[in-house]
Amino acid sequence: MSSPNPLAIELNETLRDGCPAAHDLLSERGRALYFPRGILSQSAEAREKAHRFDATIGVATEAGGPMALPSVLAHLGDIPPADALNYAPASGRPGLRDAWRAKLLEENPAMRDCSFGRPIVTHAITHGLALVGDLFVDPGDRIVVPDKLWGNYRLTYEVRLGGRIETFNTYAGSGSSAGFDVDALHAALRAGADKTVLLLNFPNNPTGYMPTRAEVEGMREAIVAAADAGQKLLVVCDDAYFGLTYDDDALEESPFGLLSGAHPRVLCVKLDGATKELFVWGLRCGFISFGLPACDAPGPVLEALEKKVMGAIRGGISNCANLSQTIVEAALGSATLEAERAQKRELLRARARRVREVVEREAYRDSWDVYPFNAGYFMCISVKGVDAEALRLHLLDKEGVGVIALGKSDIRVAFSCLEVEDIEPVFEAIDRSIRALR
Repeated sequence: MSSPNPLAIELNETLRDGCPAAHDLLSERGRALYFPRGILSQSAEAREKAHRFDATIGVATEAGGPMALPSVLAHLGDIPPADALNYAPASGRPGLRDAWRAKLLEENPAMRDCSFGRPIVTHAITHGLALVGDLFVDPGDRIVVPDKLWGNYRLTYEVRLGGRIETFNTYAGSGSSAGFDVDALHAALRAGADKTVLLLNFPNNPTGYMPTRAEVEGMREAIVAAADAGQKLLVVCDDAYFGLTYDDDALEESPFGLLSGAHPRVLCVKLDGATKELFVWGLRCGFISFGLPACDAPGPVLEALEKKVMGAIRGGISNCANLSQTIVEAALGSATLEAERAQKRELLRARARRVREVVEREAYRDSWDVYPFNAGYFMCISVKGVDAEALRLHLLDKEGVGVIALGKSDIRVAFSCLEVEDIEPVFEAIDRSIRALR
């Protein structure tokens, strides 16, 4: 890359002086990122001071509002055109950012003691993952992930950015007594030399597992031990399925609050969104938040990180959809939202319980082993005596049943999209197909 822009150098110096961990973890691209003082900043100044005429921003207006077509307005309902059709700020609507931060503090008690700023709006969590990569991942950097992982991580970090994903064993033990393999995490982090990105996805896709508080405390110990040994660590919490827990022992808050601030050489990032939490997948509304280690002046550090994220957004997609943000912001202000969410969680909980009743039957012991699951949308089984992909195709062709094959032996079932009464027939078909293929 060419020499950094003076604005990028200024942000880098702020990070270096205020939070060396954040500065040292930046990728080459991350060091070069900045938010330009160009059209957007001049337009912002004009909104404050141009009391006669504002001819700065590239939108068309009439009658004091955005120019709009009746065939579009007809579908907006009571949403004002300005809140649907105008550009949103690169960092997101201020009211939405404040509302989401208040939600985080309400639902994650441990975050109340964290040093974190206003969440920045992303085009859902996949975009947030890409932004993390832009800021922190150079070619060859190691990204440590449990071996039960969402396949899109490889596209995001290996294909796009040339990073190197390394996996460790997700589960210790077997059957219903299994849990997160803290010892495997210790070993994976000890294998690092200088810089490590640790990516944690809980509730997990594909397995539907949410760790216990004790397991997260074990994760923190592993992170601190690696940092004490001299590593710089970026800990990324992909919280896509946050809040959807179905067992009493599953941690009900994000690991982010328990891991943030763990060590001076550790920077934490939280990725979450309305996508699954509010059941609005196609609105593509997510957030990225930074959790700092202890530092004397967190404000300038958080502002510098925000400006780098804004630069990455500006240089990639310009900004996120205003209409989606408006809808989510309005929903967060609804007095009935929590009751509505609770009703949907109970529906998913009933499906998870029915899955457990069915898959753990003695009659199926010869067909599969069940990975522990207690949260999210999914569960996984390890099938016996057949290839997972061959089983998937057989289920499609002979049974009209769709599942996801993962590797040689794992099958992922999304119980989130099965009615309770459909769960037993699905697993009957899987068992029947396994026996037929044998």
